[in-house]
Amino acid sequence: MVTVCSFPEKADPELEAIRQRRMQELMAQHGAANPQNAGQQKAQEDAKQEAEERRQMMLAQILSSEARERLSRIALVKPDKARGVEDVLLRAAQSGGISEKVSEERLISLLEQINTHTSKQTKVTIQRRRSVLDDDD
Repeated sequence: MVTVCSFPEKADPELEAIRQRRMQELMAQHGAANPQNAGQQKAQEDAKQEAEERRQMMLAQILSSEARERLSRIALVKPDKARGVEDVLLRAAQSGGISEKVSEERLISLLEQINTHTSKQTKVTIQRRRSVLDDDD
């Protein structure tokens, strides 16, 4: 025999009061901490956005339009690699290593140099599993 337990329409008033009190506590904690965190978070986001804008302006000054286009295409496929190339270019510009705009050909040669220094060796190993029924004879 199966007994089906149905919950009453209205929950226990004491339990409901506990739930309400806990919900108010959680709202108070979240609400009290949230304005400070939101302000700090907004300031951090603004600072990041401003730094990124400065970075893009500097890159626009040192890269030709073709080189910027190539670098943006690379960023679509490999964002970390593009970011590294941008870092190298910006450091060179800040140290005075770049006197004129970087052409697409110069960017390609820089990419080739970076590829030779950071090439990863891929090694493939094949392990054959022997079955218990295989005969070694």
